[in-house]
Amino acid sequence: MCGIIGYIGKKQAYPILINGLKRLEYRGYDSAGVAVFNGDVHVYKRKGKVQDLIDFAKGKNIRGTMGIGHTRWATHGKPDDVNAHPHTSGNGRLTLIHNGIIENYALLQEALKKEGHTFESETDTEVLVHFIEELQKRDNLPIEEAVRVALSKVVGAYAIVVIDRDDPGKLVAARKASPLVIGIGEDEFFIASDPTPIAEFTQKVVFLNDEEIAVVTRGGDLQIKTIDNEIQTPFIQELDVKIEAMEKGGYEYFMLKEIYEQPKTVADCMRGRINATEGWIKVGGVDTCKDRIFDANRFIIAACGTSWHAGLIGEYLFEELARIPVEVEYASELRYRNPIINEKDVVIALSQSGETADTLAALELAKAKGALCYGIVNNVGSSIARMTHAGSYIHAGPEIGVASTKAFTGQLTLLSMMAIHLGYERGTIPRSYYLQLLEELENIPGKIETLLEKASDQIEYIAGEIKDASNALYLGRGYNFPIALEGALKLKEISYIHAEGYPAAEMKHGPIALIDENMPVIVIATNKSAYEKIVSNVQEVKARKGKIISIVKEGDTVIRNLSDYTIEIPDTDEPLTPLLSVVPLQLLSYQIALMRGCNVDQPRNLAKSVTVE
Repeated sequence: MCGIIGYIGKKQAYPILINGLKRLEYRGYDSAGVAVFNGDVHVYKRKGKVQDLIDFAKGKNIRGTMGIGHTRWATHGKPDDVNAHPHTSGNGRLTLIHNGIIENYALLQEALKKEGHTFESETDTEVLVHFIEELQKRDNLPIEEAVRVALSKVVGAYAIVVIDRDDPGKLVAARKASPLVIGIGEDEFFIASDPTPIAEFTQKVVFLNDEEIAVVTRGGDLQIKTIDNEIQTPFIQELDVKIEAMEKGGYEYFMLKEIYEQPKTVADCMRGRINATEGWIKVGGVDTCKDRIFDANRFIIAACGTSWHAGLIGEYLFEELARIPVEVEYASELRYRNPIINEKDVVIALSQSGETADTLAALELAKAKGALCYGIVNNVGSSIARMTHAGSYIHAGPEIGVASTKAFTGQLTLLSMMAIHLGYERGTIPRSYYLQLLEELENIPGKIETLLEKASDQIEYIAGEIKDASNALYLGRGYNFPIALEGALKLKEISYIHAEGYPAAEMKHGPIALIDENMPVIVIATNKSAYEKIVSNVQEVKARKGKIISIVKEGDTVIRNLSDYTIEIPDTDEPLTPLLSVVPLQLLSYQIALMRGCNVDQPRNLAKSVTVE
């Protein structure tokens, strides 16, 4: 991990590489580097931000029409200048950048040391480039063949790009379990981890599949082979990525922009899929495999992080509206146990990027066991989108902030449409309730907009009151219990305040011991069901002098009178309340992080797309 950019063509490479690295900053990283070829390969790399690299390279030899760049999120070896990418071979001929983890690097390193190789860094990547060098030298192989043979012997995940100083007319790229896309221009090629650094130069791209190796040349040729040396026909796709969607658009941070984009992105997710006036929902992915989905014994939702919280809400939606049993699994746990999965199960993978390594591995396991695999992702052409039997895009557009906001509400919107559609088609909800839910769902974008307009000043004030807290507790029931988890995660991610989300009734089984006058307790109290129980939970917090911030529906006076601070959301049907109740928690976390001087878009130690285990 975490970001790759490469260029070969007629233009100067360095500005393209730097611009690409800036575009990739959202993925999270701790060092950056570039290598530019102009008769020899010149490598510049630095711990820190891309700007630190720019400052270091100023005045140096950066000319050349071929090069590679990388932002690193440390796995093997601490973040420093030496461990930063690119890495070079012992003879200086090869230069390589790499995302992923080479699991058998230690064995390879010991064997290479016996052949006289020495290593400067602590990384598995340097071992890989030395391994390619050894094979190339031993058997006098062209670079693409040396890469192919090397990758047939390594274990792990990788996306790599390699320059051969002695064969300067080409770049060689390969991937396995880590994304890589090739942009096709006029006699030029771009290589990147995702389309964001490419979109301003070309809309024509090829997404590499696992265990494929691509060779791009100055002459405009693109050749793709498998590791087994089988020639593949490139499948060229058209991107639909607008440059302005990757800019801040006047906002201070991408996260704030993406919070305020949610009225539009939720509407975009529904566009063409729902019509309350005519009384229909169409979810294309569901219709393509309708029989298997309708006859499923159960759904298994596999996800990580924020997407896992969306999956928990999906469980409530599918079980209540469609009466389909659901299990929600951390993908990282599902893949390493021996789960009972069979051909009567539907495994739903949730992932913003569509590249999450653990979720991909869980899908491979499910596929091997005969389950129908359904993907819900944001990034078009991503690995999950290509490996699942069917699926749906949430159409949220590029999400640059590391802490997910609009992708989360996009996932909730898609899951809500699926559950309502299945519930009506299966006869588990009456037509009157079905039409009511359709109308309420269509009204959600306008209600999010109203909420942001009315509550933003109050949220900023509350943030100022609790920003110095060391801990926080989030409580919710039913559909809003996962929202409590998500609110706590957002606070942890970007403000570094320790926070926990809990089912409100479970507070008495431990967390109540933590409550005192210094503890902010955020209660999501928008439920119509179990309302009196939530009131009791609030009173229990109040009795212990906890500082109560409540999220309530408009007009609620009972909980308002018990709370220190209140944020109101518009009224809606209970299954749809998470689409509204999460928004003030996103904004509250943002404001607290801002007041604490944190980097909201690039929180420490986090990566946007987690492509390693």
